[in-house]
Parts: sequence; structure tokens; C-alpha cells
Amino acid sequence: MRFLKDIFYLFFPKICTTCSESLLQSEKIICTACRHDLPIIDFKNYQHNKVSQIFYGRIPVEKAISFFYFRKKGKIKTLIHHLKYKGNQEIGSLIGNWFGVLLKESNQFNDVDYIIPVPLHENKLKKRGYNQLATFGKSLESKLNIPYKKDILIKVSSTKTQTYKSRLERFNDAKTKFKLTDIHFFENKHVLLIDDVITTGATLEACCLELLKTKNIKISIATIAFTE
Repeated sequence: MRFLKDIFYLFFPKICTTCSESLLQSEKIICTACRHDLPIIDFKNYQHNKVSQIFYGRIPVEKAISFFYFRKKGKIKTLIHHLKYKGNQEIGSLIGNWFGVLLKESNQFNDVDYIIPVPLHENKLKKRGYNQLATFGKSLESKLNIPYKKDILIKVSSTKTQTYKSRLERFNDAKTKFKLTDIHFFENKHVLLIDDVITTGATLEACCLELLKTKNIKISIATIAFTE
């Protein structure tokens, strides 16, 4: 069986998502060289950093953290593009497992009760076939032993891509787009809201404003990447 796998790999080698070089059989999704080259954010303070500062004076956030810097021509942009638009959900699992281990070791989110994703509108979900945050969130759930809950915060109106919009445009697009299906479910709970990339924070802010309709809720934020 191993011989057949070796023969198959010889003729159909898997390639690195970020550099397109052939992967070793022990490597997955990205090669070791590219993995070491990813721009990990080494924040020592989970309450006062570049990510949390985005929300100062806007919404009350307990802690905020991103795993990587997002750069226009960087490897993280390539990975997220493949996760979001190419259907490569294994990328979400890879990053979620890696990030989850680091968050577990930090002991910063031990009091979180639920992990919740920024939701997709049902039309976009049908078109894409998946929420790009699903495998990322479920991997965090596994590593942190915190339930992943996707059906309490929903998106009730669809919008066009947010990529080239200003913070005000993004916020105006998003502010009435999210809804709690159960306003009491997260009462007296600490939730970790997750997203792929944070740029202006407008979408996350809109989600938080809806979540804050719940009594005594605490909100922290974790994203795959942060736009530098």
C-alpha cells in the first residue's frame, strides 16, 4: 500500500499553496519554508494591541487578536484566497489547529464560553457552498475545548464584496445586516467572535452591536489576519 502511495505521489505530487513547489509527503498545504516565512503577529498584550485599538471608542471588546499580518502580495493573502474562493477548507483546519494551540498555551481565552463566526448570508452560503470560517472555527473548538455556535448570530441581508470599501461604507452596509435568533442565549456569557481578515473592523463592529443587545455579554475577537 505504501508502495502504491509513493508511485502515485511520484506522478501526481501535491504542491505548496503559496509557492507552488512540490510538497514532501510529510508536508500539508504549505511547505516548511513557506510556513516559517508566514508573518505571525507576536502580540504579548491581548487587551492593548493594534487589533484591539481599532475598536477603542466604538465597542467594548475584552480582548482582540489576529494570527498573521495580511499584506497585499503576501503568502497569507494567497492562503485566504484559496480558503475563501477556491474551496480549500483544509487551510482553515491547518490555521485553526495551529492558532488554537497558541491560544491554549496563552491562557488568555480560558473563560470564553462560545466561539461564533461572522455569518454569511444564506444566498452567499448557497453560492459558495460553505462558510470559510467553518473549518477554522471547528478546529479552534477542538483545540480550546470551547463550543462552536454558528446559528445564533445570522446575516439577514446580503452585500457585495467589502474589499475596496472604506470603513464608513462597510459599516453602513453591515449595521443592519446581522440579527440574533435568540437574544437570551449568550446572556452572562463570554463569546469569541471570529473572522478571516480584519481591515477597518466595520463588519465585526456591526456584529458586536447586535450581540450587545444580549444582557451581560462579553465579547472577544480573533481573526486569521490583520491588514497591516
